[in-house]
Amino acid sequence: MKKLVLYGHPESGHSYKVKLLMDVSGIDYEYQLVDIDLAREDRPEPFRSLSLPRFGEVPLLTHGDDVYVQSNAILCFLAQHLESFGGQDGNAMARAMEWLFWEHNKIGLCLPHLRLARNFFPEQYPVGAIEWLQSRYDADVGRFAKELSDGRPFILGDAISIADFSLAGYVYWANQAEVELPAPVLAWAKRIARLPGWKLPYALLSPERPYVSYGKILGELDIMTEPSLVVA
Repeated sequence: MKKLVLYGHPESGHSYKVKLLMDVSGIDYEYQLVDIDLAREDRPEPFRSLSLPRFGEVPLLTHGDDVYVQSNAILCFLAQHLESFGGQDGNAMARAMEWLFWEHNKIGLCLPHLRLARNFFPEQYPVGAIEWLQSRYDADVGRFAKELSDGRPFILGDAISIADFSLAGYVYWANQAEVELPAPVLAWAKRIARLPGWKLPYALLSPERPYVSYGKILGELDIMTEPSLVVA
C-alpha cells in the first residue's frame, strides 16, 4: 500500500483544510511540519526537492511517488482516493468542486489576506486595500450564510464534503482577521468542530509541541464562547 505523507505549517489555513479532512477520515498517514520562515531553497529535504518544481508551498501531499500540491486539488484527490466526502459520486464531486472554485476566488482570497493585513503584516498592504478586502469579505460571507440559511447541516446537505473542508480553512481565524461570522456560518463551524478528529488549527498542525504564533492576536477563534464576533 502506498504511504501518504502530508507537509504543512501551523499558520497555513490551506494546510489546515487538508489535514482536517485526513484526521476526520481516520486515514493512516505521516505528517511533517515545514518551517516556512526558511527560504524555499533552504527548507529540508525531501520537501525542498518535491515542492520547488511545484510552486514551493505547503500543503504538499505524497502518495508513494505521486506528488499533489495546492490545497483544493489535494482535497479532490483525497475525496476520490477515499471514495468519500463527495468523491464517491460523480454528481456530488461536481457540486463540491463548484464550491472549491468559489472558495478559491472568494472567501479563500479575502479572509486570509485580512488576517495577514490585520494580524501580521499591515505595512505590506497599500492604502485602501484593507477596506477593499473587507468589502469583499462582507459580500462573500453573506453569500455563504445565505446558502446555509435553510438550516442544512453542511454545504451540500446532510453529509460533510470537501466543500466544507475547503471553506473551513481560515474560518477559525476570524478573530485574527477581525471579522464577524453570520449566525448560519457560526452554526456550520460548530457542527464541524463536533466531528471526531477536529481540532483548532494550531493544535492540529503542530501536534507534537504547542505552537506559538507571532501575530498580534496569538490564539484562534473560540467559536463556543466569542459571540462578539458573530452577527445575526
